[in-house]
Amino acid sequence: MTPAPRRQRLLQALFNLRHEEIGPVLIAALFFFCVLTALMLLRPARDALGMERGIESIRWLFIGTAVVTLAVNPLFGWLVSRLRRLQFIGATYGFFVLSLVGFWALLMFAPGAVGQRSGQVFYVWFSVFNLFVTMVFWALLADRFSSDQGKRFFALISVGGTLGAIFGPWLTSQLAQPLGTPNLLLVAGGFLLVALVMAWLLVRVTPNVADTAKPAERTNFTSEAERIGGSAWAGLRAVFRSPYLSGIAGYILLMTVLATFIYFTRLQMVAAVSDSMDARAAILGNIDMWTQVAVLLLQLTLTGKIIERFGLGVALAILPAVTALGFIGLAIYGSFVVLILLEAANRAVQRGITRPAREALFTVVSREEKYKAKAFVDTFMYRAGDVVGAQTEGVLGRLGLALGGLVSVVVPLALMWAALGLWLGRAQARRAVLPPAGAASAAEAM
Repeated sequence: MTPAPRRQRLLQALFNLRHEEIGPVLIAALFFFCVLTALMLLRPARDALGMERGIESIRWLFIGTAVVTLAVNPLFGWLVSRLRRLQFIGATYGFFVLSLVGFWALLMFAPGAVGQRSGQVFYVWFSVFNLFVTMVFWALLADRFSSDQGKRFFALISVGGTLGAIFGPWLTSQLAQPLGTPNLLLVAGGFLLVALVMAWLLVRVTPNVADTAKPAERTNFTSEAERIGGSAWAGLRAVFRSPYLSGIAGYILLMTVLATFIYFTRLQMVAAVSDSMDARAAILGNIDMWTQVAVLLLQLTLTGKIIERFGLGVALAILPAVTALGFIGLAIYGSFVVLILLEAANRAVQRGITRPAREALFTVVSREEKYKAKAFVDTFMYRAGDVVGAQTEGVLGRLGLALGGLVSVVVPLALMWAALGLWLGRAQARRAVLPPAGAASAAEAM
């Protein structure tokens, strides 16, 4: 056997990857690496600043973030309608880079103006930034790769993001002292610009990959010169018109409600450990780093095999089961160690298994829905879940129910969440085999 066929068989055996897919997968992984590095450079500072006025203020910041996210969605939909793909991706990333430069200038030239209010503005801005830059990344992947490809190597591409999520906190620890915190914003902006270059390369190289897609899937691969068109509000209407997209929205809503329960439980325990902002940031950063290590192990070993062997439905149902079991364990033991294990397991499964499976759901919708409906689902529905989770957790806390009360809410929600994940997996499989002409009518029947 010659070396080339041997390498191809090895790639197929280890990563379920064909030779012509290596280039696009590596570019997409580097793209995600740059995005997550930029995010994780800034995240510990976001959480530490948000806690400056107490945990109750964060609940209201969640509401502000949801409102801002809803307001931004029509603007993004307008950009998608009017501009070509790379143009609206460039406009989105360019806006966030300019925002980082603006925050940097404020910190450098007007440090006296930086206070609790500006910290809250940064918290809301980062929360919107976090969702939109990752949403655009995954929307582009759903646009450039087929359903079969998404199932096979979205998890492998996610490894690039996980490495970025590990590299970001490490880079912060190395550069914070010599460069100063303000200059880290420029470093994050630099990574976003590199990510934009990767987006351009991905659009250029994936047409060759598209040639290997099934005939029913080739309508998803359109020319870069074409504009999507349509209304700025088309994404919102599509979500409420399509049971399939509504199901994805419901899945994300339940996911974020329960993730918010974990988030506030963590903040309360961290607040009890230390009153120092620097100490809190260090604790939060360490939790993030070790969580990403767990995510990486899952992505390299189990994710692709779980999706291939059991399908998207089972992959989507794993996270609800893990979350429910974790909360039961936390209610029984109530220790900081159990909390770290719960959060690490939740994030590891979410990013290592659930996220690749969830993004594969969008490979079987129209191109307009991939950008507009996905933007609404991945941003506003995500933040709406944050608001519902934050307010529910706050009410339970004021009633004195604490962890026991949370468990009584978490378990029923997790059962609904798992059932919805199983239904979405079956619905995606049906859509993946539809001929192009019948896709719209059949979608409405689901």
